[in-house]
Amino acid sequence: MFSGINGRITFAAWRRPRAILWGTAGVVTLGFLITLEIAARRYGVPGPITNQAKELIFPPKSGPLLYASMALMTVVFTWRQRFIAAATAIGIDVVFFLVRWAIHAKTIPGYGHPFGNGALWVILGCAVIAVTRRTGRERVLLLKGVGLGLLLVAGRKTGDTWLLITSKTRPAVLDQYVATADHALGNPSWLVGRMVRAGGPVGAHVLDYVYIQLAVAAVAVTLYQLRNVAVERRFPRHHLVRTFLMIGLLGPGIYMIFPVVGPIFAYGADGGHWAVADLWPNTPPPLDAPHQMPFNEITPRNCMPSLHTAWATAIFVHSRRGPRILRYAGTFWLIATLGATLGFGYHYGADIIAGVVFTLTIEAALRSLARGWDRSGFQLVAHGATIFTALLLSYRYLPMKMAEHPWVFGPLLILAMASVIHGYVRTTRRWEPKTAPALHPEPQPELV
Repeated sequence: MFSGINGRITFAAWRRPRAILWGTAGVVTLGFLITLEIAARRYGVPGPITNQAKELIFPPKSGPLLYASMALMTVVFTWRQRFIAAATAIGIDVVFFLVRWAIHAKTIPGYGHPFGNGALWVILGCAVIAVTRRTGRERVLLLKGVGLGLLLVAGRKTGDTWLLITSKTRPAVLDQYVATADHALGNPSWLVGRMVRAGGPVGAHVLDYVYIQLAVAAVAVTLYQLRNVAVERRFPRHHLVRTFLMIGLLGPGIYMIFPVVGPIFAYGADGGHWAVADLWPNTPPPLDAPHQMPFNEITPRNCMPSLHTAWATAIFVHSRRGPRILRYAGTFWLIATLGATLGFGYHYGADIIAGVVFTLTIEAALRSLARGWDRSGFQLVAHGATIFTALLLSYRYLPMKMAEHPWVFGPLLILAMASVIHGYVRTTRRWEPKTAPALHPEPQPELV
């Protein structure tokens, strides 16, 4: 299998283990989607596969996301092929729009974007072309592009199903523990919530757009990172999509361990009679002994850690190598996402800290995997995982101590997060390739 010329491994021999790896990953992903589909059906709702299949015909839930997914796929295309793909998708969407307008079709509940079907049809069409019209490396490259686009789409649908499962399987939530621990940080969700309300509707609309279009920002950074794929005919070892997918894969597992609904539900009007009281954002939560509280079977338990903060942090980290406008955009998206998560009452301050540590630990692990594990990589990942675990344990078992001694535990929480940030920056800088200084030849004596 590893025979070659002059001791070198041939491409065919090198390719077999990678093909097995990709095949195994595909089978595991399909099995995971089928499992989620079955789980969702048990609760009487369609799963991710059904919801995605509907968007071939019905108005999709997010048209911009489908076009962003198609844009990701086209990183393996030439510019001519990209224009053809975009024109085809727009043409299909125009046909769908005219047909719906002609028959006065109404959108199904929860859906409604008038465009996006064309992008999904183009992605699937490219998959068919890869299988039937391409061979060798060109087929593999095109299938990787299609897989990249479909992963973004499937990730959104999978996330929706995961949130449903958390609400159905976790009848009690731990919001009182997190809200009590949040006293050590000065209840930032209450503070930022009042600031957002005082800022008026314009600022709130901007934050809301940033919050719901996080995937589009991720695509912009990823397109920059993958801009040379069509020329080099290969993907880089590490890029933003890998981090995004790993965050989305591991995050819901933490939701099942630490179910939290958020201040606007547990302490606000959106929680109805399930809420402790209508306190958010005007009145800080009471400092009482926390306990688990029952909650409805509709609201997702998706607060701990804040995955929106995690994804925005990943965007910020990966935008650092881009041009100035991309770096500014990454910074803006992180700040605006933090403002939205706190200002709309979706998360506590403790969730934000956990989300940052969560992301940097995953990013460190993926970068170590791409470059090869060494002692510094193991130490960085172990440090991040230890801090993250300590945060969850402290929120659960020490909330009253934290609230009673805010000038001790507040700085400790910030320092714990800062230690992970500092360790990540310091370690990854050492990983950067060093450019050797140019050697200046010594002047030679003139020949006379």
